[in-house]
Amino acid sequence: MNAFPDDIFTEPEDVNPDTLANLGPLRRLAGIWEGRKGVDLNPKAEGPERREYIERIELQPIDPQANGPQLFYGLRYHVHILATDEDATFHDQVGYWLWEPATGLILQTVAIPRGQVLLASGHAKPDDKRISVTAKRGDTRYGICSTEFLEEAFRTESYRCDITFNDDGSWTYLIETELLVKGRDLPFNHHDTNTLKLVGAAAPNPLAVILKDRAEKK
Repeated sequence: MNAFPDDIFTEPEDVNPDTLANLGPLRRLAGIWEGRKGVDLNPKAEGPERREYIERIELQPIDPQANGPQLFYGLRYHVHILATDEDATFHDQVGYWLWEPATGLILQTVAIPRGQVLLASGHAKPDDKRISVTAKRGDTRYGICSTEFLEEAFRTESYRCDITFNDDGSWTYLIETELLVKGRDLPFNHHDTNTLKLVGAAAPNPLAVILKDRAEKK
């Protein structure tokens, strides 16, 4: 059964310009965060390698986004990670977290500068204290796209991100990616986890700022 309306062109008129007030469960992610106890388990030739890392994540609200009748509120994010034993960037990542209030749909886009992107999805209620999104290789809706080298040497079969919102205002994530490593018989569970604490508040989205300034001038 088709879940979408027959009119796929008309955009909603009752759009609230204040993104921070309409993020549902994603509201708890807005802001600038740091975590100093990250743990990464990744595959190496000699076996699994455990690395500890420090992390900074900035998540800022964007203006409401429409796909015809579909309406999203969201956050643009940037992740920067340093391993505790080196100065060079250990991991860099950008993307969006999106929330569709009408359905409870949550989306995460991921782009990393090693030639990989993905779109993961899940569902949640506005007050949920735990959210999850997943993506699978080969899915044309919520899938994973990688370079030819990664497809052959370290093929990502699936992705899962679980986030728990803690009572003290921090949040903890566990990211698991199932890798098929060339020459290995069994999949490798590459996973990362960290707890982030707020170090800076989010700024209002651009449209909200414009409308506020306009109202104050009047």
